[in-house]
Amino acid sequence: MAGLTFRQRKKRINVAILREAIIWIGEAVLAFGFACVLVYFFGASLSNVGQSMEPAIYSGDQVLVNRMIYRIKAPDYGDLVVFKPNGNENAHYHIKRVVGLPGDTVTIESGRVFIDGELLNEEILTESMQDAGVAESPVKLGEDEYFVLGDNRNNSEDSRSADIGNVRREDIMGMAWFNITPGERFGWLP
Repeated sequence: MAGLTFRQRKKRINVAILREAIIWIGEAVLAFGFACVLVYFFGASLSNVGQSMEPAIYSGDQVLVNRMIYRIKAPDYGDLVVFKPNGNENAHYHIKRVVGLPGDTVTIESGRVFIDGELLNEEILTESMQDAGVAESPVKLGEDEYFVLGDNRNNSEDSRSADIGNVRREDIMGMAWFNITPGERFGWLP
């Protein structure tokens, strides 16, 4: 009976296949980690409440928020900032447009925004404001404060109101940058 043996053969590990599997698993873990970072910083989403940002953002629209950008640079004129008024953790997030930067003096006269006595040149078309609120008198912004307004100026609770007031940088979550609501409003925010 030649060739019949009851000894067990030693199994050999194929090193090439093992190396390939480890590389594949490592790439998958890296891709997952990278995706988590991207979603955390750029893919946070929230639903807009109210009509204050119409026509750019309607009530119920879902928008993506870039949480990373204001760690790199400061908010600028025209940015759509997402914040909780006065840092109130129980309040819902607000989305408003920055019209005043730290150190600016903001005044609203004849329904228009003036920064340090000069008419603010806005890229978006807005209606004339009927109520200047606290900005009827000059409002001097502190070193970390921003003056924000809704695009729907006559239907917006914003920095003109004492309930919202000037927005501190530490209360800003990030910048709204993309509307993910299906339909005609899907796309980049103005």
